[in-house]
Amino acid sequence: MKLWCCLCFTDPEDQDRHLMKEDDFFGNDAVVSAVSDDQFAMPQTFPLRSDAESSSAAACPDTAAADTRDLSHKRAKFYADFEEHHFSKLNAGKCGSSNEYGDYDYIKGSLRPNGDTCYEAFALMGAGEESSFDSSIVKDGEGGDSDLSKVEDVEVRMDLTDDLLHMVFSFLDHPNLCKAARVCKQWRGASAHEDFWKSLNFEDRNISVEQFEDMCRRYPNATSMSISGSGIYLLVMKAISSLRNLEVLTLGRGQIADTFFHALADCCMLKNLNINDSTLGNGIQEITINHDRLCHLQLTKCRAMRIAVRCPQLETMSLKRSNMAQVVLNCPLLQELDIGSCHKLPDAAIRAAATSCPQLVSLDMSNCSCVSDETLREIALSCANLSFLDASYCPNISLESVRLPMLTVLKLHSCEGITSASMAAIAHSYMLEVLELDNCSLLTSVSLDLPRLCTIRLVHCRKFADLNLRTMMLSSILVSNCPALHRINITSNSLQKLALQKQDSLTTLALQCQSLQEVDLSECESLTNSICDVFSDGGGCPMLKSLVLDNCESLTSVRFTSTSLVSLSLGGCRAVTTLELTCPNLEKVILDGCDHLETAKFCPVGLRSLNLGICPKLNILSIEAMFMVSLELKGCGVLSEALLNCPLLTSLDASFCSQLTDECLSATTASCPLIESLILMSCPSIGLDGLYSLRWLLNLTLLDLSYTFLVDLQPVFKSCLQLKVLKLQACKYLTHTSLEPLYKGGALPKLQELDLSYGTLCQSAIEELLSCCTHLTRVSLNGCANMHDLNWGCSHGHIAELPDVNVISVASSHENVHELSEQPTRLLQNLNCVGCPNIRKVFIPSTAHCSRMLFLNLSLSANLKEVDVACLNLSWLNLSNCSSLEVLKLECPRLTSLFLQSCNIDEEAIEAAISKCTMLETLDVRHCPKISSMSMVRLRAACSSLKRIYGSLSTS
Repeated sequence: MKLWCCLCFTDPEDQDRHLMKEDDFFGNDAVVSAVSDDQFAMPQTFPLRSDAESSSAAACPDTAAADTRDLSHKRAKFYADFEEHHFSKLNAGKCGSSNEYGDYDYIKGSLRPNGDTCYEAFALMGAGEESSFDSSIVKDGEGGDSDLSKVEDVEVRMDLTDDLLHMVFSFLDHPNLCKAARVCKQWRGASAHEDFWKSLNFEDRNISVEQFEDMCRRYPNATSMSISGSGIYLLVMKAISSLRNLEVLTLGRGQIADTFFHALADCCMLKNLNINDSTLGNGIQEITINHDRLCHLQLTKCRAMRIAVRCPQLETMSLKRSNMAQVVLNCPLLQELDIGSCHKLPDAAIRAAATSCPQLVSLDMSNCSCVSDETLREIALSCANLSFLDASYCPNISLESVRLPMLTVLKLHSCEGITSASMAAIAHSYMLEVLELDNCSLLTSVSLDLPRLCTIRLVHCRKFADLNLRTMMLSSILVSNCPALHRINITSNSLQKLALQKQDSLTTLALQCQSLQEVDLSECESLTNSICDVFSDGGGCPMLKSLVLDNCESLTSVRFTSTSLVSLSLGGCRAVTTLELTCPNLEKVILDGCDHLETAKFCPVGLRSLNLGICPKLNILSIEAMFMVSLELKGCGVLSEALLNCPLLTSLDASFCSQLTDECLSATTASCPLIESLILMSCPSIGLDGLYSLRWLLNLTLLDLSYTFLVDLQPVFKSCLQLKVLKLQACKYLTHTSLEPLYKGGALPKLQELDLSYGTLCQSAIEELLSCCTHLTRVSLNGCANMHDLNWGCSHGHIAELPDVNVISVASSHENVHELSEQPTRLLQNLNCVGCPNIRKVFIPSTAHCSRMLFLNLSLSANLKEVDVACLNLSWLNLSNCSSLEVLKLECPRLTSLFLQSCNIDEEAIEAAISKCTMLETLDVRHCPKISSMSMVRLRAACSSLKRIYGSLSTS
């Protein structure tokens, strides 16, 4: 839906004659522009009317005149047109001379509710009484009158009254108000309303005194003003004399004479005075601030010799980082005082200032190096309600005999005088909630019994050795970089997370934390085995869920009995030799780097998966996990005894478990009958008895017996009837008769993938296997030295009988391809013969029933000379590093990728081969010595479908 608007305005007689501009408030060298009413007069614009209305208006001129008078009111009509009208321009001829009315060009705006553009164009149209709608702005050349009647039918009228504009403009900031003031006189008047200009900001504005006076006259009821810069004194004096309702005054970066502070009393409504980075007076005289209603005073980074403040209603005062030698306060209601980093204030001045404020609640005296214990004692006596004290970087305080019973927050960063004796004074602050003791270099121990303490920080306390906390409300503790810390005792009912990383000397940890759920003790190298008692049932942490003990190198025997523990990490605990976990809810355990583990018992645990990593010394393993589905024992080279009670286990990887026996395998298959994937690679101790136990695994689909010494596979053929994947890599003791049940007896009828890589099977056995096991989809014969040729042109001495098919004609005839794809009996899709050193010829004709083959990999076959392949669906062929390749014949209409890296084949042979591959997209001929950069053009011409050719000299 498109919306367009005609704003109809006239000039009220009493309108202000000054046009508000953004530069009036925010521009450099702001100028107040006076514009006459005639210059600013908005043209009257008539709403669009239908033909009927136009004719009636012509017949009744009085009625038309009355309509014109109605349109003089300040309101806008919004028209909703459900057809796509696009207002691209205004008719200059019919709109009259719009330039005389100022800048009212075509304005674009967009509203996008629910992601749709409601309108693309918003036009302010001005004209005299002859004004009418230009048909040129109607889309697609449609008649203007008919469209106007449609528009009028869905007219929605909204009055943009002053109240409505006031509500809308209340959401705008000052820059946008100034922009809105340029639209029309009504918007100018609405945006200039004093409600929007209660706060005047002249920070970093280059404004003259005359302009400033004009603003003060316009908005005498302003309540807040900000001024900064070198000329602030004259401006602020004008503000004080003109703005009697001023409540907040902010000054900065200038010099303020003492006459300002004398005149300040005349600004009777002032409540908040902020002065930043300024020189008060001439810098060597006393400045007196006397005001009856002032509540908040901030003099930050100011320069003065002496300041006297007499404000009976003052509640907060900040002199932070100010340079002064004396402060006199007469503020009986002052609650917050900040004199932080006032380096020139002497101890006596600080004492006099603070003790003169009996209602003081918060005191910040950080970086006041001259503060003494005597001053703190007098403050404690005079300010009974003091609850916040920051005395950081005050080296002379030790809190000796200081009693602050109402204190809730105490910060003592880098206080060299704070020692263990200071804890006696802190202990009397029984309301204390936050305690920070960072960088207290002489602090050796903390022992506190504070019922309300919630947070404590101890960072970089180099001599700190002992922490004893008894506080039921403690919820946060940060202890870091305390190299001497060796003992921690914490009692709390609220602490949920405890992190004590890299505490190298920590040896003793006692916790009574009923809500503690997470503990991180990473790299606490001195922790002993007794830590296990702390986190076991009855140890004081009944809700513990996560425990991290990474790189705790002193742990040797880890035994946990916990009903709440869910996650345990022992990564890098290289000294651990025994692990016993009785944690029925344990779901995650990390043992990376526990390479000295000898005995591991998980009885019972809630683990769903377990990876023991590489544990070369593990010889005893016991697992009772009712929900475990995956177990990896890869690399447990001396594992001889494994008792598994995992009824839901589906995947077991026991690779390189060289000591795993038939008895262990038999017990595992009996207790874990749902195993689907079993990997026994490099398990030479497995024999026939172990293989016969596979009969219990009725769901076994993947079996890996690679790198074993098996001779007879009869137990596998008889027991694993559901097997789909069989891997027999480098089983060098298998003979040509070992696989006869596969291609003669029909064993393993569901087998799809067979891997015989690096085996010793003879050529005849391989040929029989490939010709008879037509149900196989993936066969790997990588590195088979006894494989000489791959010739599927004949079977048992005669050519296989299939209808004569011309592959070229098949490639050109889609119907014949479809017919042939329905006839094959061989399901082979992927054949890998990588690195077969004695293979010389590969011949796969169209009569070989290989229409399902998609991938053929013959790379690294150094003696391969001739390749003749005709496979309808072959899409990927790799002949890289076949350095003897001379003949290449391809009739593969769907081949998309051909790799010939480092092949000694000439350009003509490649050109002839790819000419029949009509869908080839990628050709890789890098490092082919007979292929030059000029050959690329010929190769691309030979196969028009090529998109990428990779060569050594050029890439396209």
